[in-house]
Amino acid sequence: MIRKIIHIDQEKCNGCGLCAKACHENAIGMVNGKAHLLRDDYCDGLGDCLPACPTGAITFVEREAAAYDEAAVRANQARLAAQPCGCPGSQSRALAPQSGENAEVPSQLRQWPVQIKLAPVRATYFNGADLLIAADCTAYAYGNFHRDFIQGRITLVGCPKLDAVDYAEKLTVILQENKIRSLTVVRMEVPCCGGIEQAVRRAIAQSGKAIDCRVVTLSTDGKIL
Repeated sequence: MIRKIIHIDQEKCNGCGLCAKACHENAIGMVNGKAHLLRDDYCDGLGDCLPACPTGAITFVEREAAAYDEAAVRANQARLAAQPCGCPGSQSRALAPQSGENAEVPSQLRQWPVQIKLAPVRATYFNGADLLIAADCTAYAYGNFHRDFIQGRITLVGCPKLDAVDYAEKLTVILQENKIRSLTVVRMEVPCCGGIEQAVRRAIAQSGKAIDCRVVTLSTDGKIL
């Protein structure tokens, strides 16, 4: 049938996950760090997700789509409610440890402190640095984190869900006051992790500097997506 249904522009989507939280039918989910319409028959076409999107990535279109299936939505909601927590980032799961080549691996950390909220806004090690800004969980999910991400970089870490601060404000000052050569953001695939990526993007924009920024998204089982 032809009906009104949402469309998510993947170029505009910033991965914040706010639309997924706003969708009462759980029709929207995060896939590889981007919002996706998971099933046409979960979308009621009312658009509660539209005002939640900060980038205007969601619009209505009319296209061939399965009819809204309220029974299927309720069954899915019951399944999610039976899980320990509705947040996909908090669901309990066992992960297989990755084997290492060497039991004694030297740390690649080049400075201290590493927490964004504790780091100074001016430091000699920032000048000319390749800066790594990582979500707290990433180093635990990815076994070779020191070798592949920390090595050769100045490292700052944080969790936008646990820290009641706006990282963008401090990161803006760090970028303004120091000569940062490049930025690498490493985040998890879970929606709440989109906050750290967005804080970095806002900081770059507010700093007025053209700084190259690379974003790496990790799955909860340690894969680069």
